[in-house]
Amino acid sequence: MTPHTMTSSTHPARPRPTAVATSRLDPATWWRTAVVYQVYPRSFGDSDGDGTGDLRGITERIGHLERLGVDALWLSPFYPSPLADGGYDVADYCDVDPRLGTLDDFDDLVTAAHARGIRMVVDIVPNHCSDQHPWFRAALAAAPGSPERGRFLFRDGRGARGELPPSDWQSHFGGSAWERVDDGQWYLHLFAREQPDFNWADAQVREYFHDVLRFWSRRGVDGFRVDVAHSLAKDMTEPLRSQTTLDLNLPDDGTDPLYDRDDVHEVYRGWRRVFDEFDPPRTAVAELWSPINGRTYLYARPDELGQVFDFSLLKSPWSAAAYRAAIDRSVADHAAAGGGLTWVLSSHDVPRHASRLALPADVTIEDWLRSDGTSPAVDEAAGLRRARAATLLMLALPGSAYLYQGEELGLPEVVDLPAEVLQDPQWERTGHRVKGRDGCRVPLPWTTDGTSLGFGPAGTPWLPQPASFGALSVAAQDGVPGSTLELYRAALRLRRELETLDEDFTWQATEDSALLHLRRSNGWQCAINFATTARPLPAGEVLLASAPLVGGLLPGEAAVWLRPSDAPAADAD
Repeated sequence: MTPHTMTSSTHPARPRPTAVATSRLDPATWWRTAVVYQVYPRSFGDSDGDGTGDLRGITERIGHLERLGVDALWLSPFYPSPLADGGYDVADYCDVDPRLGTLDDFDDLVTAAHARGIRMVVDIVPNHCSDQHPWFRAALAAAPGSPERGRFLFRDGRGARGELPPSDWQSHFGGSAWERVDDGQWYLHLFAREQPDFNWADAQVREYFHDVLRFWSRRGVDGFRVDVAHSLAKDMTEPLRSQTTLDLNLPDDGTDPLYDRDDVHEVYRGWRRVFDEFDPPRTAVAELWSPINGRTYLYARPDELGQVFDFSLLKSPWSAAAYRAAIDRSVADHAAAGGGLTWVLSSHDVPRHASRLALPADVTIEDWLRSDGTSPAVDEAAGLRRARAATLLMLALPGSAYLYQGEELGLPEVVDLPAEVLQDPQWERTGHRVKGRDGCRVPLPWTTDGTSLGFGPAGTPWLPQPASFGALSVAAQDGVPGSTLELYRAALRLRRELETLDEDFTWQATEDSALLHLRRSNGWQCAINFATTARPLPAGEVLLASAPLVGGLLPGEAAVWLRPSDAPAADAD
């Protein structure tokens, strides 16, 4: 059964895939050292002035990504969706939401990216779909025990009349993970009630997603980002076991009823067989937010997805000891599994690191984003200094780096969005206690003025931009020495010149506990100062710094790239 027979749309014949323009990266292993740029489609560029970003808006601005110097574009969900969860509630896995464009628009974007040597990665959402997906509508119309319901996780309730949820399982967005339907049964949704979970024990579900992967691969997609990759396999044997901590406190043996179970890896071995049908083979990166441990990199094994997001740096407090411990642990776990290293500082799911890194040590993100108007203020200038320094460290590490749109502008988190515009399901599911993730999804500023700061030709963006965004826009920073945009451009250009495929590095000895100093095997060095006061600058030729250097000192909360005198010069592309 193919995706075409399971969706409501009519899909045109697939185009001939466009070849990627000449690139420094090996076609089969490009993802191991790539810089990947995440685009949240509704917030990148609006081509028609309706206030919502779209695929043409991305294509029109593809030159920005080329000049920035990224290797791949990761596109968050663009599929038809009721938008109960920002597009992660998919109604049709093989089409484009008409508010964002058409399949022809998608093909044009792939062609434009490939012509510039930029590969295409798309989000795939396999744990759940929209309650408007044809399969789920068919399940609601069918009887309990039917094959249609077997594609999802329906169960009878507890209590004398089945009035209680089948288990104590909780939704990530608040409240029970079970929703009752008219005939009395309950279905599982680990996220919003509009996102029913698939039953991955069902053979039709597995084959369906194999065909979805083939559909997009044939359209020229080079890789996939796998949403909540650790949650597909679930232990549904009766009686259902208790699990009240979500994925925050998982056992280390793969026996949790809902997350990171051993049998999920068989699913991804099947995906690898599909990826290997193509030349070059397609690849994927797994997303899982559970605490980093020795099991995390199992998803990145060569016979599975190849990569898994490592959120160690993103979760680390601002300190030399915390960053070094996170890096050392990640490298060791990666080596055991044989997959590709990844590094992340921001995404569409967390507050932007230009603000997050400014939080006092005793203030949690939840406290900072609470909705009662008492959120503590943060030092945005300190946050930006730390963000620029952390980015240089991340880009100096071996492996691939994932950037989130707008971080190259130093955009802060928008914490004062009015309640009436909030759209993240966390806002409603938590009784308006948690604002959710809208603050990092505000549309990008491209110009210094105008009704949408260049985001679109007219109209008001779907989330309002603060007035301060104009001074941080692409136009305001383009060509300005020392701007965050020019820092990113210089860093990515130098990274290409300096990078080695060898993943080895060593920590340089230092007596200063606030200073981290690493050296790659080709001599490339990065030093980062976590203190607020300046430290002596390590010896070597300065290649790039996150802040001005004065008097042979590395400023506080700054980083520098160096080439020592004994290192050979690298040839530029």
